[in-house]
Amino acid sequence: MHLSRPFLFPLFCSLLTLATATAAKKPNVVIFLADDQGWGDLSIHGNTNLSTPNIDSLAADGALFDRFFVCSVCAPTRAEFLTGRYYARTGVRGVSTGQERLNSDEITVADTFKKAGYATAAFGKWHNGSQHPYHPNACGFDDYYGFTSGHWGNYFDPMLEHNGEITRGKGYITDDLTNKAIEFIEKHKDDPFFCYLPYNIPHSPMQVPDKFFEKFAERPLEMHHRDPSLEDMPHLRAALAMCENIDWNVGRVLKKLDQLSLAEDTIVIYFSDNGPNGYRWNGEMKGRKGSIDEGGLRVPFLIRWPGHIPAGRRVPQIAGAIDLLPTLADLAGIPLISEKPLDGLSIRPLLEGAAPDWPGRPIISYRPSFGKKRKGSGVSVRNQRYRLDAAGALFDLKDDPRQDNDVAAEQPGVVKKLQAVATKFQKEIADQAHPDDRPFPVGHNEITHLPARDGVAHGNTLRSAKAPNCSYFTNMKSPDDKITWDVEISRPGAYEVVLYHSVAPADVGCVIELSLGEAQLKKKITEAHDPPLYGMKEDRTPNRGSESYVRDWKAMTLGTIEFDSRTRGELTLRSSKIPGDQAVDVRLLILNRL
Repeated sequence: MHLSRPFLFPLFCSLLTLATATAAKKPNVVIFLADDQGWGDLSIHGNTNLSTPNIDSLAADGALFDRFFVCSVCAPTRAEFLTGRYYARTGVRGVSTGQERLNSDEITVADTFKKAGYATAAFGKWHNGSQHPYHPNACGFDDYYGFTSGHWGNYFDPMLEHNGEITRGKGYITDDLTNKAIEFIEKHKDDPFFCYLPYNIPHSPMQVPDKFFEKFAERPLEMHHRDPSLEDMPHLRAALAMCENIDWNVGRVLKKLDQLSLAEDTIVIYFSDNGPNGYRWNGEMKGRKGSIDEGGLRVPFLIRWPGHIPAGRRVPQIAGAIDLLPTLADLAGIPLISEKPLDGLSIRPLLEGAAPDWPGRPIISYRPSFGKKRKGSGVSVRNQRYRLDAAGALFDLKDDPRQDNDVAAEQPGVVKKLQAVATKFQKEIADQAHPDDRPFPVGHNEITHLPARDGVAHGNTLRSAKAPNCSYFTNMKSPDDKITWDVEISRPGAYEVVLYHSVAPADVGCVIELSLGEAQLKKKITEAHDPPLYGMKEDRTPNRGSESYVRDWKAMTLGTIEFDSRTRGELTLRSSKIPGDQAVDVRLLILNRL
C-alpha cells in the first residue's frame, strides 16, 4: 500500500513527539537510609560475617563511594541529606526534645522534587520534628507513614502514624515500611516519583524476626572489632541479622522496579546515617556512633542508574550527605529552589568519571557541647587524605587508617589550613551553638502531636526511660506533679484534646486537668486501662539500653479547650484528684483544631 506524504507527515510528528517525551522523562528516585549501620556492615566492604547481596548489587550495577561521610548521630545526618546544608545551619542541634527540628524556612530535597512535578513519599523514621511545620507532610512529602521520633520501643505491629493519624503497623516494621513503599511505587509507576525509605534498624532495641536471627544465634564469627574485648555478642549478632533483613527488603524493592520495567528509569541510593551502634568489625577505623572520628562518620554509599552511571565504578574522592540534594537535582535535570547557599556539591562529575577539575574541598563534622564537658565535641575536618580531629590532632588516613599516630607536628601547613576551615565554620554557626529554645507550635496544622518526648516532668513525675524519644510519663502522685509542654498557639480557636494513656483500676476516678493561661478543661477518668508493658520477649539482648518498653495506649477525648489568642506558654497537664497511688501514665497528647 502506498502512503501519501500528507499521511506520513502527521505520523512522523507523532513519533517524534513520543520520542521526545520518552527522552525527556524524569528519572524516579528511591533512597534507602539505614539507621546505625556502619561502613563495615556490608559484605561488599569485606565483612564475611554477613551477606548483603542486594545492597552489594547496587555497586555492581552502579557506583560505590569509598569515602562517604555523614554525621555522628541520626537527626543531623537526615537534616544534611534533606537540605544539602550542614545541620548546624538548619536549626537541628540534637536528637530529641525538639533539638532535632529543621527550621521551617529550610527547603528540602522533597520540596525540590515536588516542585518539579514528582509524587513524593517517605516511609520510616523521620527524626526532624513531629509538629507542623516540621512534620514530613510540611517538608515536601505528600505521603508519610512511620514515626517522627528518633527511637521506637517495639518493632512488631508497632504504633505508627499515617499523615498525622495514629495507626497500627503490620508485622516487622522494616517489612511493613517496605510494603508501603512498594504500594507507592506501584501507584505512581506511570509518573515520576521520589520515594524515601529511612529504615530504623539496626538501631536498638535489637529486635528482628526469627528467620533472620537464627542464622546468627550460634554462628562462629570471623570478623571482629579492632578491640574484640569490647564486643557485646548478643548485640552484634542481632545487628548482623537486622542488616540482612534490610538487604532482603532492599531486594524486594529492586525486584518490584524490575517487574514494573522501571529499573532503567530509577536512581537508587543506599547509605547510612552514622557509624555502627556497637563495637563490631568496621575496617579498623577509630570511633563508632557518636564519635566524630572516622569510624563514627564514614558510612556505605552506593548509587545505581543504569545507562547513566557506569556499572562497577569506584569513586575515591570524598563526598557526603550534604552532596545528595544538589546531586539528585542535577541528575534529574530539575532546578534547585532553595535560596539559601548549599554546602554540598553535585557529585555527578565523579559518577560519570569526568572530573579533572574536581575541587579538593574539605568536609566538616560537628558535635556540639552546649557548655557540657562532652568528650569528642567540637569540629573535625576531613580532606582527601587527612583528618584534623576536635582536639587538634592530625591523622594521615592514607598511611594510618586507624588514627593511631598524630602527625600534626610533621604537617603544620595541613593543620593550619584545616584549622582555618574549622574556625571559620564555628564563627558561622555561633548563633546556633546553644540549646534549642523554640516552642512547639499548636494549630499550624489541623492535627498537632505533643508526645511525652517533647514534654517536661515536674515533681514526682518520671520518664519511663532515660532516652526521651519513645518514652512516656508516669508516677504522677500528687496535684503538684505535672507535665508541661512549651507551646505557641499558632491559630487561636477551639481544639479537641485526645490523651493516649493508661490507668490502673485503683486510680479510676482521677481527674485530669489541662491548662494554658486562662484556657483549661477537666476530665474524670471512669474506666481502667492497664495493659502490661511489652517488648522484652522480642529483644535479642539482655540489656535493652535506653529505649522504653511500650504498652497499648488508650485514646480518650478529654474535651475541648479554647485558646483566645496567639500566645506562648506552658501547656500543663496535672491530676487534681488521685484516688490511688498515682494518676494516668501519659504517652501522647493530640490537639485537633476544630
